[in-house]
Amino acid sequence: MSPRTPSSPAPVPSGEPAAGRRRLFTGLGAMGAAAAATTLLPGCAPADPAPVAARPAPEKGGGYQLTQHVQRYYQTAKV
Repeated sequence: MSPRTPSSPAPVPSGEPAAGRRRLFTGLGAMGAAAAATTLLPGCAPADPAPVAARPAPEKGGGYQLTQHVQRYYQTAKV
């Protein structure tokens, strides 16, 4: 048996860039244009989220509550 040599890629004709490289630069250009458009266009800023009302602290301390879904978990976790 003869040792295997890595195959070399097919030569690219001079004057023509590789198709993969062309797609890469086209994609980078499109991403740059999209980024510029989002920063330059007025009125495209994301809306501020509505403030979430904080729940009152429990009177007896601790925040653990034995709810139905917690009890269901305990039942399914038994070995």
